[in-house]
Amino acid sequence: MRIISIANQKGGCGKTTTAVNLGAALASNNRKVLLIDFDPQAHATVGLNVQAKISIYNCLSKLSPEKATLQDIIVNIDNNFDLAPSNIILTTLEQELANEIGRENHLQDTLSAFKNDYDYILIDCPPNLGILTVNAICASNEVIIPVEPSRFSVEGLSRLIDIIDLIQNRLNHTVSHNVLVTMFDSRLKYAFRILAELRSKFRECMFSTIIHVNVKLKESQSSGSSVMGFDKYSRGAKDYFSLAKEMLSMGKQVEKGTEFVVSKKMRELVSAHLPKLNKVTLKLDFPGAKEVYIAGDFNNWSKDPSSAMIGTNGSWNKRLSLKPGQYHYRFVVDGNWITDPGNPLQEKNPYGEYDSLLKIGA
Repeated sequence: MRIISIANQKGGCGKTTTAVNLGAALASNNRKVLLIDFDPQAHATVGLNVQAKISIYNCLSKLSPEKATLQDIIVNIDNNFDLAPSNIILTTLEQELANEIGRENHLQDTLSAFKNDYDYILIDCPPNLGILTVNAICASNEVIIPVEPSRFSVEGLSRLIDIIDLIQNRLNHTVSHNVLVTMFDSRLKYAFRILAELRSKFRECMFSTIIHVNVKLKESQSSGSSVMGFDKYSRGAKDYFSLAKEMLSMGKQVEKGTEFVVSKKMRELVSAHLPKLNKVTLKLDFPGAKEVYIAGDFNNWSKDPSSAMIGTNGSWNKRLSLKPGQYHYRFVVDGNWITDPGNPLQEKNPYGEYDSLLKIGA
């Protein structure tokens, strides 16, 4: 399964248009696709004419009065094409996650616990580089960066790639990126000049396909449909169908080795929000268990979908991203709280029972 974020901190570059129509084009190629609308503006949700009472916010928020799993919120759009809708309340999630340990892995944990048979999961990101976009990148193995041919887009693109590179170094998460030229007007000499500049700077990580300006793309949004369903013979539909074919032929992408220079101020800014974390995997052998959670002072002792462990043939595991330090934790097996039988380090808690201890070195 390929998980792909579609991201750009600049608005108006065709990000949501790409997310919706690429998803529809992949579905028309007999691939099962889930589109996650991770933008609080919910443009993908509105553009597909979906009105949902619960959204991706209900899957990730601990404060939501109506908790839901990802499976609960999925809406079928067309054959092989599903949507996980968004809502304006998603804007509050960044504030909720501000002081949480491992806040950048919430979406990744939700997808890890999500049992599905999708070939592609596409994530439509908000037009910024906040915690929601960082969550999406951490949950993905690929990023598509839509960019329209303009001077500001070229300058912003380099900075965005710098940030992606810094995120994967800080969080030890490998993710490749590819640039997609959108909104290309072949009537303008200026557009060709910017295209040549983009190819000169980013040739190794650019799609060959170009998305041209086409009125059918806007008309399809107004009709609440993808361009594939609105007019499959239009230039817009053909462009996104070509993009889907190119992606299918690429297979699993590998990270490019191009180095980018990040300014000192940018490094300080991102480093302040993304401290160096350690990846730790906790395991429990418990055949016959129906559900197992891990709760500790690293997640406020919460037993929710993000703390569910993944089970395979009686063996349960959970990967955590933690700062250096000492943590208390316990397993919750079918409602029963137990210490880690494989960890001899324990400490008595105020309730007369014992918590397991986890020590993370610098």
